[in-house]
Amino acid sequence: MKLFQKEIRLREKRRGFHLITHEIIHAFPEIAQLNAGMCQVFIQHTSASLTINENADPTVRKDFEMYFNKSVPENDPDYEHDYEGSDDMPAHLKASLLGSSVMIPVKNGRFAFGTWQGIYLCEHRDAGGPRSLILTAWGS
Repeated sequence: MKLFQKEIRLREKRRGFHLITHEIIHAFPEIAQLNAGMCQVFIQHTSASLTINENADPTVRKDFEMYFNKSVPENDPDYEHDYEGSDDMPAHLKASLLGSSVMIPVKNGRFAFGTWQGIYLCEHRDAGGPRSLILTAWGS
């Protein structure tokens, strides 16, 4: 079994849902050495998240942002954690709802996505800064 691990840093992105599949593929060419395996992508932050979803129509990403902003609004007077601004606690809640990692099967040296699937960086802060990811792949 082979095991590969790498840390990458994504440049700062505006608030919203961003496709990062190609950035991950470009940064992690070791995937090509695996015939069959798995890859975990983990984000080292509590105010951004990752998910896998539609990679073709950009309106899907806009609708994700709209939905989460309605579901987890800013400026709720019941939030106690607001030290870093009105988007702070909502960002933590959104990140917990979506999760901090995704798993992708690797088949014949490539990610085995379904049709129209891609990895999203879900940036929940107005100014979240650069984001660090740990990529871990294993298999034969």
